[in-house]
Amino acid sequence: MSAYIVGVLAPLLLTLALRSKKEKNRGLPADVGGEPGYAIRNYRFTSPVETAWEGIKTLADLFEQACKQHGDKNLLGTRKIILKETEVHQDGRSFEKLHLGEYEWKNYGQVFQVVCNVASGLVQVGHKSGERVAIFADTREEWFVALQACFRRNVTVVTMYASLGEEAICHSLNETEVTTVICGNKELKKLIDISGQIDTVERVICMDDDFVSTEGTNSWKIFSYSEVERIGKENPVEADLPLPADVAVIMYTSGSTGLPKGVMMTHSNVLATVSAVMTIVPGLGSSDVYLAYLPLAHILELAAENLFAAVGSSIGYGTPLTLTDTSSKIKRGTKGDASVLRPTLMASVPAILDRVRDGVRKKVDSAGGLSKTLFNLAYSRRLSAINGSWFGAWGLEKLIWSFLVFKKVRAILGGRIRFILSGGAPLSADTQRFINVCLGAPIGQGYGLTETCAGGTFSEYDDTSVGRVGAPLPCSYIKLIDWPEGGYLTSDSPMPRGEILIGGPNVTLGYFKNEEKTKEVYKVDEKGLRWFYTGDVGQIHKDGCLEIIDRKKDIVKLQHGEYVSLGKVEAVLSASPYVDNIMLYANSFHSYCVALVVASQSAVESWAVQKGVEFNDFASLCEMEQTVKEVYDSLVKAAKTGRLQKFEIPAKIKLLSEPWTPESGLVTAALKLKRDVIRKTFSEELANFYPA
Repeated sequence: MSAYIVGVLAPLLLTLALRSKKEKNRGLPADVGGEPGYAIRNYRFTSPVETAWEGIKTLADLFEQACKQHGDKNLLGTRKIILKETEVHQDGRSFEKLHLGEYEWKNYGQVFQVVCNVASGLVQVGHKSGERVAIFADTREEWFVALQACFRRNVTVVTMYASLGEEAICHSLNETEVTTVICGNKELKKLIDISGQIDTVERVICMDDDFVSTEGTNSWKIFSYSEVERIGKENPVEADLPLPADVAVIMYTSGSTGLPKGVMMTHSNVLATVSAVMTIVPGLGSSDVYLAYLPLAHILELAAENLFAAVGSSIGYGTPLTLTDTSSKIKRGTKGDASVLRPTLMASVPAILDRVRDGVRKKVDSAGGLSKTLFNLAYSRRLSAINGSWFGAWGLEKLIWSFLVFKKVRAILGGRIRFILSGGAPLSADTQRFINVCLGAPIGQGYGLTETCAGGTFSEYDDTSVGRVGAPLPCSYIKLIDWPEGGYLTSDSPMPRGEILIGGPNVTLGYFKNEEKTKEVYKVDEKGLRWFYTGDVGQIHKDGCLEIIDRKKDIVKLQHGEYVSLGKVEAVLSASPYVDNIMLYANSFHSYCVALVVASQSAVESWAVQKGVEFNDFASLCEMEQTVKEVYDSLVKAAKTGRLQKFEIPAKIKLLSEPWTPESGLVTAALKLKRDVIRKTFSEELANFYPA
């Protein structure tokens, strides 16, 4: 057979194979109890998975087994700081820049010994059985070790985002009656400032040796992490291992509305999600390297790190501000975390992936000329192939484009990424395809909540569709129930629609000391299965995959009776390259909605330079009428592409130059909007949208 015939037939056969995969039933109807609805399960498992490891029923058991199996293999790696310096910009603002070294590793055997030492040290410094420990710090090696140390003593861990405000910190610590806090130096300073409002804390263990002095400020006993480890090493204590039903974690949500709620997760709850994801991601094992930088106080990261430790992978720690060579805290000319670690696996939230996409596009646009032409051609050819066309770039052409164009893009995240887990918020189709093409890696988009230990659905490795969140995880049932008020019914055609319920062993016990709210959203059916009512609205495709289409709480009724889903519209408008963040606002006393738009500085400034628009700084550029018009036109274009109704398109917008960050309190640590806080912060701007 000639090479020409092979060149023609191979893409055709591959296309047919891809099409057959698209018809695969990934979720199947399930017979479940509880409220009537339309329920599905994972096609590979007839009943929910509780554990993927024989004889393993707790996270403590799982970690100990992994350490025994992979003793000499690298487990935890951290970069040491070589140099800190401060850069002062022309506008007077100063920025810290870091020069970081190579990763320094501890193997499984060494980490297990440290975990045992810290567990013993906790007892020796006075932490009693039945008392709770709070971990209040950014993601780092010591966080994971402290978690496992607590598990070996059957101590319930209270997790708190490092970005929490004072009121939320006090609420979380006092409600759970925490006696020991493990934190970093930065968080210790926060605790000292509010020490008079914290009732039960007796001791603080600081992960940094150079912690601030607390003399005369409170009656706490302050220990360094290394001191506790040393004490435990010199005075070992036998493990007090947990049972599956024991509460492993009380995880405080990031509080997008009001004070955070503490979700009680048992060891068996988290283990169910970890086990389920292990069956979905292909080939997980000791050759994988995972880049850890998301908050460990978020269930997505906590479950991911427990999973990768369980299968013998290496975990290297980084931060969102040092992730790449061009990240804001990386000293120019030095390497970011991804370049040094060269991970094979990453977990991410859509906002991070959006930044990667925008950064690449900015570089391509600024390069212009032949480079831009080649990139656009390569991108369109590979996109066509990924979308299933045999006219796209396959085989040799794919390899050529990969070498000439995409190799540099892949180097941004180290060049070895083979799989990305995305969760926490909807991922735009544009970003998903961009990552598929440029990084050459599939994205497993998941859907779950803190209340379900991040378990719900997960898109499989070979599912190339966009806009969906996959079939049920093996640990979960997904059920839709009617929501007549919103117009969503399981009898709808062509797909059943309704409020999403998640059932299975991953569904948590409920909210700590909040029985009323627990009874409102958790139900146990006649078969003893626990269900969580998510408040999200979805539809189930023919192949058993879920698509999120609405949210009950985000529905606002306009003056003339039209319903606007704020989250749905925001997701569509975020496709505009000028949008860094956006919040839609609708008032039932008016017939139109409006939007606060955090402008993407790189995209807007590039437009201004290209059009010859003169400006002093970014803030003044955002105030210019022609800038507002350009961004608004882009939003309208995105709205039409996303098929929004006319009443869903904001009639007026306000451009904002300052980004919304967890530190500003306007978004959560998982980068979700704090609508109430934003409304109050920008109350004047919102009032100006509506004439009296």
